[in-house]
Amino acid sequence: MNDKQLKDLKDKLWHAADMLRQGAHLAANKYGQPILGLIFLRYADILFKQHKAEIMEEFNKKKGTRAERTIKDISIDKCGFYLPPSAYYDYINDAPDDANKATLVKKAMEDIETENPKMLGVLPKEVYGALAPEEEPDLLSKIIRVFKDIPENISIDLFGEIYEYFLGNFALSEGKDGGTFYTPATVVQYMVNVLNPTCGDKQFLDPACGSGGMFVQAARYMHRHNATNDEMMQFRCYGVEKEPDTVKLAKMNLLLNNVRGDITEANSFYSDPYDAFGRFDYVMANPPFNVDEVVLDRVKDQPRFNTYGVPQNKTKSQKKNGDKKETVPNANYLWISYFATSLNSHGKAALVMANSASDASGSEYEIRQRLIKSGIIKQMVTLPSNMFTSVTLPATLWFFDKEKESSDKKDEILFIDARKVFTQVDRAHRKFSDEQIKNLTAISRLYEGNTNYFNNLIAEYENEKAKAPSEGTDELKSKKYWQDQIDWLTKCFPNGVYRDVTGLCKAAKITGEDGIEEQDWSLNAGRYVGVVIEDDGMTEEEFKEKMTSLNQSLQELQKDSEKLEETINNNFKELFHD
Repeated sequence: MNDKQLKDLKDKLWHAADMLRQGAHLAANKYGQPILGLIFLRYADILFKQHKAEIMEEFNKKKGTRAERTIKDISIDKCGFYLPPSAYYDYINDAPDDANKATLVKKAMEDIETENPKMLGVLPKEVYGALAPEEEPDLLSKIIRVFKDIPENISIDLFGEIYEYFLGNFALSEGKDGGTFYTPATVVQYMVNVLNPTCGDKQFLDPACGSGGMFVQAARYMHRHNATNDEMMQFRCYGVEKEPDTVKLAKMNLLLNNVRGDITEANSFYSDPYDAFGRFDYVMANPPFNVDEVVLDRVKDQPRFNTYGVPQNKTKSQKKNGDKKETVPNANYLWISYFATSLNSHGKAALVMANSASDASGSEYEIRQRLIKSGIIKQMVTLPSNMFTSVTLPATLWFFDKEKESSDKKDEILFIDARKVFTQVDRAHRKFSDEQIKNLTAISRLYEGNTNYFNNLIAEYENEKAKAPSEGTDELKSKKYWQDQIDWLTKCFPNGVYRDVTGLCKAAKITGEDGIEEQDWSLNAGRYVGVVIEDDGMTEEEFKEKMTSLNQSLQELQKDSEKLEETINNNFKELFHD
């Protein structure tokens, strides 16, 4: 299935949600639950069918021997779960188009959970009755038939993309509330590209995991970089999420994308279910910004929060009111510290944070100084505005690297200002294109001394250019489009090596002229990369000649103005002369 075919399929499937809007007895913000449940059911059916012959072959081969195993046990080994016959998609689809269809779907979900304890309480069940209203009892059947159109030879990675597409669309339709469980895929892809995770015996933490997109994108990245199945089996993800419904979305997302790991329902400020301090190879998250109700006494003595310092009011401006306890003035730096302290000696982290944290004052200023001096901060990236459904202002990406603390770049941080790098989706939303992600990633790779990535990317674009038509649309990119990508890279980095580029990137030292200390310990990329002054294409002599000519023209205009003013004054005198 090529990109266009996949896009067409996604668009067609999304119309199932439109059916709900006009007929279901369901609130608009509840569409996601039943639709994502049906996507999971179709996924389970297809994956089980893809392994069915292999499962039955092993079952028949060992039947009657001492090594005999049940179909259920073999299924769990082969595809990660067992699908009971009551959950076969064809069985449900072929049943009469009446209200009983909702009962069949509910039973399918219950039976899957019964046969697979790790899914217990994850799948939606009760909601399907609202999709078979009395005035339109066949509505649920229509939606089920839509998902039957997903081809049975589809790859699991593409199925995961369909699930993610629906998550993103539900987040857009729900606005701010949807943004609490979903980070736009292209932002996550860029974060993962910069982090450059490798698999094997590695552990990955997301302490505010939402629907699990960070884990899924990391797994896809490893697959694209030729990770073996054995290596992926060793890779483990650990997520924390406090919203029960979002925990269910995340668990389904991991199952759909064959990502191994656990999701725990908890509040990361007050619970540490995985004993995170110094443990993890990778940490990624898009945590909630500017939380201001975290009780100070419950976090101040925890090393995961206090290693660099806990945000506190300098003076207790908050008056005691009965049992009212003092709270942290802003929890942004609790998150930041949590990420830094959760890393093991070679760990790396990436997090989304409010822009305001880059210049925060008070106790946060002191914490930021300690983080910078430790050498753990590797890179700061300012994002364009309107990249998120729940935040309109630009956010900032923070990247940590524990190995940097003992490297020759300890006293240096890479700043990237990506505010002008985006693709407009609609009036209110932006994203990164695939090429923009790759181009921005090239800056990081060159800074790390990796020239192969840059050279391979140029070669990739040259190859795409050779195949492209002379003109094209967004779906059919032209030769000019690919040449523009090549020109951007070679203009910014003409020798294929990192250099500071005004308005784009700057490797800033802590000390020295225009250093981080001189900039009052700010981590705002705009303070370092500078502003581009548009090149007019003229030499110095041409510029002088042009300015001299303009000055002569100005003097002539001033003389004409003086003459005109004199004429007007004389005319007034004649007009009103007694």
